[in-house]
Amino acid sequence: MTHTTTDRPAGETGRTGGAIVPVLAFAGIVVAVMQTLLVPVIKDLPQLLSTSPSNATWVLTSTLLSGAVATPIMGRLGDLYGKRRLLITSLSVMVVGALVSALTSDLLTMIAGRTLQGFAMGAIPLGIGLMRDLLPREKLPSAMALMSSSIGVGGGLALPIAALIAQHSDWHALFYGAAGIGALAIVLTLLVVPESRMRAEGTFDVLGAIGLSVGLVLFLLPITKGSDWGWTSGTTLGLFGASAVVLLLWGVLELRLKAPLVDLRTTARPAVLFTNLASIMVGVSFFVVSLVLPQLLQLPTSTGYGLGQSMVMAGLIVAPLGLTMMFTAPVYARLSAKYGPKVTLILGLLIIAIGYGAGLGLMSAAWQSLVIAVVLGAGIGLAYSSLPALIVGAVPASETGAANGLNTLMRSIGTSVSSAVIGMVLANTANHVGGVAIPTMHGFRVSFLIATGAVAVGLLLALFLPGRPESKPQLVASSEEDAALGSGFRGRVLGADGSPVARAKVTLIDRRGRQAGATLSGEDGSYALAVPADGAYVLAARASGHGPLASSATHAGVGATVDVDLSLPGETVDA
Repeated sequence: MTHTTTDRPAGETGRTGGAIVPVLAFAGIVVAVMQTLLVPVIKDLPQLLSTSPSNATWVLTSTLLSGAVATPIMGRLGDLYGKRRLLITSLSVMVVGALVSALTSDLLTMIAGRTLQGFAMGAIPLGIGLMRDLLPREKLPSAMALMSSSIGVGGGLALPIAALIAQHSDWHALFYGAAGIGALAIVLTLLVVPESRMRAEGTFDVLGAIGLSVGLVLFLLPITKGSDWGWTSGTTLGLFGASAVVLLLWGVLELRLKAPLVDLRTTARPAVLFTNLASIMVGVSFFVVSLVLPQLLQLPTSTGYGLGQSMVMAGLIVAPLGLTMMFTAPVYARLSAKYGPKVTLILGLLIIAIGYGAGLGLMSAAWQSLVIAVVLGAGIGLAYSSLPALIVGAVPASETGAANGLNTLMRSIGTSVSSAVIGMVLANTANHVGGVAIPTMHGFRVSFLIATGAVAVGLLLALFLPGRPESKPQLVASSEEDAALGSGFRGRVLGADGSPVARAKVTLIDRRGRQAGATLSGEDGSYALAVPADGAYVLAARASGHGPLASSATHAGVGATVDVDLSLPGETVDA
């Protein structure tokens, strides 16, 4: 019998091999840089833009809001029209936004440029979706882990580099540099990354996109501006109330649509729901260290607790947070292969809790901050790496982009809440000297306690995640004649122990994500499915008591070899 097995349809990855992973990860890092690009000059923005401090914060808020809106929308568009195409679009919009900001010192124009830069956040879920569609199974866990961690990696690496540029050059050089690396990411993507052939069926839900965008802006705006407006002010409470109404109406609309922007029924599955809720807590814990350590390091020693480091040195000390996250990806792959992504998420959260707990007593020296950054980087890296694997394992392949876009949004909501709460804590506990608010050690410790509490909630949520199924069916060609069936595919459904599985549903899905056929296996596990035309398909099998599995398969006429590989952990396709 001549039976070859490949991880993806021939031709999708053969030309570029392992270059896909570093190129997509680089794109993710480039996008993440936008989030922390202005941190080194944040205190100088009012003077640089000739505006008030409250108006200057819109330069950061606009990027956050546009990024939150873009992630689920770009993910869905990628599922429908091509993830590579939308990835390049996201990066192109970011480059335009960076150039707009580089050429102005006007507040409104700067906000417009920063808003365009935020749209690039959609590149993270698009990259994860491309990896799922294109990579061989043995590379997928570590690749998705690296892509997911790129949010933290880019943010951590940007701090010292941006500080160095801002200290020795005009601050507009930050945006020219961002445009340059964005353009490089576009060129590399065009040269290296092929387009995925997986497509979702349906059309783009324009009304749903508008409703979600309005609801998110109404929700995130008071979170980011509540400390300026007052948390009990009519504006803040009114916006929260309006967001609740809009999102409720949006949810009703989505449930009634045949092709919604976000499949809320899928989102309500325990594996997806608890992963997204845990993602919010991970986002909270990640941003606390990013807010606290740089301030602690740069405060003058005359305060009695400040560490007196320069802006560049503080960035270098915090940078291992991102580097450790990057180096955690291969470690995660090994742990996840053995124990599953649920266990690695729990382990990551435990390490984060240890880091913050130890950090309560390790704030008196620069080297202690370095230790905290490394420990937290390891924990956050494991947690972030687990999230896309949990999502990918619970949704159909045709919904990967939208589902990961929603998960990225949950992390953004976590960082937004963290920024608002920690900012309020540090402001309310600050000492005022000569009209200048100076954060206190008490405020730093309270911030670390809040992060520890968020991690504890995340741990509780992670415990509710479903474990890995004990047994999974396997779909194989039973003979050379079966594999060479001229009119379609034929084979058998076998359990993990090799025994045939009767009455398993076998579904044939075409390259656009549409069902092309379905059948039930016989008492001996055999099945047969005709194909409407030659080409690439996905064969999905599921049965009661077994975990669902899917595999790429190619039909090229009489005598064609069926390409089947169902050993990818956690991958599912709805039948």
